[in-house]
Amino acid sequence: MDQLDEVTIATLRAAKIGEELLPSLTRDDIKDLFPGPENVHRRRAIWLVVNKDELKRLGTDNTVDLSKELFCRLIRNTMCNMISIARTTEDARYPNRPEVNAMAKRLVEYYPMIKDWLMKRLSNVRSPKKGTHPAKKQRRDVGELTTSDYDGDSSASTKSQARHYKTLQEICRSKKPNKASVTHLLNLEFESRRRFITSDTIKEQDRPIKILEAYSCFKDLDHVLDELQRIIQPNNANYVSEMRNRWDDFYSKVQFYGVMKKVMKPPKTLDGVEHATAVFRALPLLFPSSTTLPKRLGASSEAVFHVLTASEDPDAYLRQQPLSCPVLLVCEDNCMIAIGNTPVTTFDRKKFHEGLLYLLGYYYCLHLTYPKFISTLLSVLQTEVLQDSLHDRDLTASYKKAIAEWRSFIE
Repeated sequence: MDQLDEVTIATLRAAKIGEELLPSLTRDDIKDLFPGPENVHRRRAIWLVVNKDELKRLGTDNTVDLSKELFCRLIRNTMCNMISIARTTEDARYPNRPEVNAMAKRLVEYYPMIKDWLMKRLSNVRSPKKGTHPAKKQRRDVGELTTSDYDGDSSASTKSQARHYKTLQEICRSKKPNKASVTHLLNLEFESRRRFITSDTIKEQDRPIKILEAYSCFKDLDHVLDELQRIIQPNNANYVSEMRNRWDDFYSKVQFYGVMKKVMKPPKTLDGVEHATAVFRALPLLFPSSTTLPKRLGASSEAVFHVLTASEDPDAYLRQQPLSCPVLLVCEDNCMIAIGNTPVTTFDRKKFHEGLLYLLGYYYCLHLTYPKFISTLLSVLQTEVLQDSLHDRDLTASYKKAIAEWRSFIE
């Protein structure tokens, strides 16, 4: 016990371990008492005390060796961590020699037994060489290769994205899919998914059903809003929260705009659903389109939402529904999103005021065309809330007039 420092002796006494119990300690026992790299010297001192007689008998009382596996793992993990940290810097560099030497000295402090080998092993890392330009003939041969033959680790390769899709399907089939894993795979598989969704091989009337069969995860509204972010602002991780803030601002201002235009009454103390219903009913009137309504549709707001009465059955209403666009159904217990005659998902009535964001998410996610008789409203929401610009051919006269009046009001 005389060879141990005060901290070690105090720890052993607190654990009620005396000299008679000391020889019975195993490596795991010592590691539990003194965890972490900062206690490596204390663990070594105890181990030498415990095994002093055995080490003397073998003639190895002054040497302590690491196993080859542990030594290689220690060096490899250290260098991988250093390279990962250095590559995340702005200049995306590799660790330089002074940094490697400093880390080597630090490792020697923690693990004295590797002092003789460490510098030789760490210096055995070659600096990356700049790639040389291929010869003219070689460049011509490389240019003839097609991307479909690429099978590297890049998520952009066809085979890699096929593997991502297969993994995604396996996760989605489970009872409780992990949202973080699904989101990660949707990020990796984005390019091939958008090619599939926007291709001409799927008829527009069949597109929602085909896509939802292939990607059942889009019945989750969080994944729909994440897809909206991937399409519009893929590099903005805060896009969804910023979009919600813009919607709240638009939602509050448009109520006063409706009162000024005399299509809404002054806001009263209605509950959330009744309040949102009044706003949604007024929106197509505030931002009207020049196209006339279908004959079977009573009001243009019916293309946005419908409040089911106590006697109405959701399935019966959807069978009679003449439109194939996404629509909100307000039930007694919850809200439903349906596309055409197909119910897709449900959400809490408390979030009904965000329903238009969910509809826009499905328009983008499933690559659907706006109905012409509410295209002005959806285009205004696209530019003002989603902050996604319109194509020149979509800048109709009704949109230009509506957006000019709206911006003059909020300014």
